[in-house]
Amino acid sequence: MHRSAPRLSRILACAAVPVMLVAAGCSSDSGSGSDDAKKSADSSSSAAAEPTKPAVEPAKFTDLPDACSSIAKKTVEDLVPDAKKKGGTAGRSSDLSMRGSCSWNGLEDKGVNGSQYRWLSAAFTRFDSDQSLGSGADRATEDYTKQIAKEKASEGAEKLAAAAAPGIGDEATAITYKLNKTDEDFEYATVVARTGNVVITLTYNGAGYAGAKTPTAADILKGAQKAAKEAVTAVGATAGSGSAEAGPSAGDAEKDEKKDEPQATPKS
Repeated sequence: MHRSAPRLSRILACAAVPVMLVAAGCSSDSGSGSDDAKKSADSSSSAAAEPTKPAVEPAKFTDLPDACSSIAKKTVEDLVPDAKKKGGTAGRSSDLSMRGSCSWNGLEDKGVNGSQYRWLSAAFTRFDSDQSLGSGADRATEDYTKQIAKEKASEGAEKLAAAAAPGIGDEATAITYKLNKTDEDFEYATVVARTGNVVITLTYNGAGYAGAKTPTAADILKGAQKAAKEAVTAVGATAGSGSAEAGPSAGDAEKDEKKDEPQATPKS
C-alpha cells in the first residue's frame, strides 16, 4: 500500500503535461491574433493618414489649329514672295491634335538684281494634363525652356542673341542669328512662344542670291514676330473644337519641314 503513493503521483504528473501544453498553445494563438489585428489597424490608420494629392489643373486647349491655316494668306504672301506652295507644306504627324507643323519657301527672282529666298515655318506642340506628370501648362513651360535652349545651340550660328518678345502668348522669346550656308549669309529669327498648354516655334529666315542684298536682321525679326502672333491667335480660336485627324504617317515634322531649305545655291 505504501508503494502505490509514489506511483500515483507519477501518473498524475504525466496526465497534467498535455493540459499544460494545450493551455500554452491557446495562449500563443491568442497573442498572434492580437498582433495581426494590431498590424491591420496600424495599416488602416497609416493609409488614412496619407494626404490625397490635389488634382492637376485641366489643360486649357484640347486641340491644335491646322498649322497651314494658322498664318494668314496675306502674311505668307508678304513674308514668302513667290512661295512654291501657297498653301504650305504640312509636316507629318501621327496625331495632329498633339503636334502639327507647316512650312513655306520661295525664291523671288529679281532679274539683274538677283533673287531673294525666304523660308517660314510654324510648329505646334500641345501637352495634356496628367496626374503623375503635372498640368499641361507646367509641361508646356518645361518644353518652352527646352526649345529656347535648342535654338540657342544652333550649329554654326553667328551673332546669336535672345530677348523676351512681349505681347506674344503667355511668354515668348525671340532668338536671332546669322548662318552661312550654300555660300550665302542667312538671317534667322525664331520666336518660341507658349500659350496655355501649347508651345509654338515660329522660324523665319532669308538670304539674297546672285548679288542681291541679304535681308536685314530687323526685317526678319519683325516678320517672325508678326507670324508668331497669328499662330498664337489661331491656337486660341481652336480651343475645345475637338480632335484633329491623324496625318498620313508618323514621323519627325521638323525634318519634313527642313527638307525644303536650300542645300545648294539656286539658279538665278
